[in-house]
Amino acid sequence: MHLARPILFQEGFITLIRSAIVFCGGVALLLSGCSRQATNAAAAGKPPAFPVKVVTVQAQQVPEATEYLATLKSRNVSALQPQVEGEITKIFVHSGQRMEAGAPVLEIDPKKQEATVGTQEATYKSKLAVMEYDRADLERKKQLYAAGVIAKADLDASQAAYDAAKADAESLAAGIREQKEQLRYYMVKAPTAGVVGDIPVHVGDHVATTTLLTTLDRGGDVEAYIYVPADKSGAVRTNMPLEILDDSGKPVLRTTIFFISPLVDPTSQTLLLKARVPNMGRKFNNDQTVHSRLIWSERKAPMVPVTAVSRLSGKMFAFVVEDQGGNTVARQRLIQVGDLVGNDYVVLDGIQPGDRVITSGVQMLADGMPVVPQT
Repeated sequence: MHLARPILFQEGFITLIRSAIVFCGGVALLLSGCSRQATNAAAAGKPPAFPVKVVTVQAQQVPEATEYLATLKSRNVSALQPQVEGEITKIFVHSGQRMEAGAPVLEIDPKKQEATVGTQEATYKSKLAVMEYDRADLERKKQLYAAGVIAKADLDASQAAYDAAKADAESLAAGIREQKEQLRYYMVKAPTAGVVGDIPVHVGDHVATTTLLTTLDRGGDVEAYIYVPADKSGAVRTNMPLEILDDSGKPVLRTTIFFISPLVDPTSQTLLLKARVPNMGRKFNNDQTVHSRLIWSERKAPMVPVTAVSRLSGKMFAFVVEDQGGNTVARQRLIQVGDLVGNDYVVLDGIQPGDRVITSGVQMLADGMPVVPQT
């Protein structure tokens, strides 16, 4: 009984030692795992590569230019005016309607003219009756003169009466033809095919030969009228490039100056220039005002988008993509810029054609920061 207690105590002590060994081994493994995690975290602490958008800079034509308002005028617009006076009774068209040549536009009351023609035709019939009587009398006088019954003076008088009656009838006939021709003008017709413009008159209005009834636009090219200050007269020349701009300032087409006025407007002290503007699809309208850019000269220079440029302490910077030790990094450069053309800056110094410029996230970049370029 006394020997059993030491044996039990010894076995318990051995079990306790084994448990301690297992616990220490677990602690060692735990410490080893924590050490590896710390090492990985330290490795993961390097700045990650930042995705950025990149464009390759190219040399482009940079204009030295001035913007002016230009007025577009069509050479194919006809102004319709009546050739007679009267009151409008019918209007057959509406603004914007496309018409064929000869189609009726409006009618001016023809009743007064019709009455005039009717009166003259009635008078003409009376003149014809007089002429016929004088003709018959002349025939009788010729027979009597041949028989020696009347004198030559009587025959001559009868001949004169007939000639006068005939001339009077012919004159009136010519007048009737003229009045009938005039009657045709009371129906105003389209001289050519085209689109009807504004119609400022209404049914019931009294119009004269100076009244504008409407306009008829045949379409086709237009001309840009540009007025430049008189002090620029020495710099303008024919074939100068002219750009027509859209609402955002981007050029939609380029043309050239073909006309320079020889005289300066004494009131505005401006010089008129003209340029032909193609008008395919009728993009432009007569008397439309547009923005234009008159180009004095052009040169090639690199250009970068405004999104690639940042300002710091009054200076301009841009980031370019460079390869460094197998890594792609962003390098900050001090640049000098010129005019803003559209959405691009003209670069005077600091960027060369072929450089890859970062255009996105420039406010989040730092010099030497790893990046992932995306075209």
